[in-house]
Amino acid sequence: MKVLNQKSIDFLEKYLNNSSPTGYEANGQKIWMEYLKPYVDDFITDVYGTVVGVINPEAKYKVVIEGHSDEISWYVNYISDNGLIYVIRNGGSDHQIAPSKWVNIHTDKGFIKGVFGWPAIHTRKAGKEEPPKLDNICIDIGAKDKKEVVKMGVHVGCVITYPDTFQILNKNKFICRAIDNRVGGFMIAEVARLIKEKKRKLPFGLYVTNSVQEEVGLRGAEMITQTIKPDVAIVTDVCHDTTTPMINQKEQGKTEIGKGPVISYAPAIHNKLRERIISVAEKNKIPFQRLASSRYTGTDTDAFAYSNGGVASALISLPLRYMHTTVEMVHKKDIENVIRLIYETIQKIKSGESFNYFKS
Repeated sequence: MKVLNQKSIDFLEKYLNNSSPTGYEANGQKIWMEYLKPYVDDFITDVYGTVVGVINPEAKYKVVIEGHSDEISWYVNYISDNGLIYVIRNGGSDHQIAPSKWVNIHTDKGFIKGVFGWPAIHTRKAGKEEPPKLDNICIDIGAKDKKEVVKMGVHVGCVITYPDTFQILNKNKFICRAIDNRVGGFMIAEVARLIKEKKRKLPFGLYVTNSVQEEVGLRGAEMITQTIKPDVAIVTDVCHDTTTPMINQKEQGKTEIGKGPVISYAPAIHNKLRERIISVAEKNKIPFQRLASSRYTGTDTDAFAYSNGGVASALISLPLRYMHTTVEMVHKKDIENVIRLIYETIQKIKSGESFNYFKS
């Protein structure tokens, strides 16, 4: 089955290049809705910006496929008298990659460009170099003092993102900031597209859910699951490629880009639903990998699973290199296989099906 086409790739590029930091996802959600509109019957939105495209909204039985739309970022936290800007995290931003990076500071006057400066190597003492930390990284926007910073429209609370854009490396590796997890929203949108183009009729309502605020505690999923009240949830997110240097596979497990979707094991993962997904993968010859989590998955799966008295939930992850950097890397083949696996799995769910151990 051919999965991605050029229109799909163009959408992914546009969607990734747009900034959608946690708490400010609206513009990205509009891009997503515009692409999804031909493939769904209706939309649900909530007060904080989560968007749900619905197929068969009249159906009583509800299945969610979900990704999250927000990206990590920074907040302006302090402006020094000489015009340098100090930051705090908005999500899991990595202080170690900041030095020498360009940034966009979001203001009422538009983007203000800046750079995370860093002392020149000539001025640092060999063997006693101080590493980048939250209290020593700062942004320079070329202002002479605090007054000029404020005049440019920058104030405490302005959100800050990286401007790095979509690239394709060696024909099949997609690279960008915010692949975690805007690629999830992309993949579930592609599932909806395939359902429409292949004229598949579903016996249940399908809720294609692009949640906000995952990076600060699964908050968007926590809210929208109370609105939808689903029976089943299949969540997609990213996980680590653990084959790159300085990762301990005995601690992190072994997962690798190019080797297929990653199916998780964790208390929040419903065993019967997970085994259904594995069966579908095997039957359709979709390669997959396995990953064990200890207490929780750390993804929106946890929010769905433990809501509304319990929702049968599973997690299908996309392996990714260099998470929470500006050069996150995924394999095109893995994206296609995650889409295929979700698409084929939902064909095997029956309306009214109970995953309760004592009722089925």
